[in-house]
Amino acid sequence: MAGLIVFQAALIAGAPLGQFAWGGQDRVLPIRKRLGSATSIGLYLIFGVLVVQRAGLADVIPWPGFVIVATWVLAGYFLLGIVLNAASRSRPERWTMAPLCAVLAGLTVLVALG
Repeated sequence: MAGLIVFQAALIAGAPLGQFAWGGQDRVLPIRKRLGSATSIGLYLIFGVLVVQRAGLADVIPWPGFVIVATWVLAGYFLLGIVLNAASRSRPERWTMAPLCAVLAGLTVLVALG
């Protein structure tokens, strides 16, 4: 997750990495997509808290049942990410983000299993 946060922050800062994200149509992201990257950073932070708590390394969220369900939903989100990234028109996005989502999905399932 930390790597994705750094990647999205670089996109926000104007790094020419747009071919790896958001459909790969822009080398440098326009403002609207940079706002999407900022939203992604917030989501990644939440995802990280969920996974760390489900793994038993933190106790931030006071509802254990919610954490269990949310971790499974997150695994599903990453599985969907495999499909969406594999369907991207951008070859760099297909070849980097789809496998990354596969790894994240597998690891999240392992954590979700407890």
